[in-house]
Amino acid sequence: MPKQSKPFVRVRAVKALSGYIVHVTFTDGSARDINLEKYLHGPAFERIRNDAEYFKQVFVGDGKTLAWPNGADIDPDVLYHDLTPAWMLIEQAPAI
Repeated sequence: MPKQSKPFVRVRAVKALSGYIVHVTFTDGSARDINLEKYLHGPAFERIRNDAEYFKQVFVGDGKTLAWPNGADIDPDVLYHDLTPAWMLIEQAPAI
């Protein structure tokens, strides 16, 4: 039996709520509130993590991603499918 492919979705709309939570509407029409805290890791996200007003400047980027004015963005597939952020996978990987 062939594997089911995951739907190809992008972000249609985003609205910052409170804390690190945003309301995201996807291109398939689904919508949900997502806590972005686990995704805001690394130097590109430092200002976003530490400045609530800057966090609220989130918008839908050219690639239909969540984006901020400094160029930081979050892949919509990660959000839609609730995938583990890449930085967490690296930290959890066994040492070779």
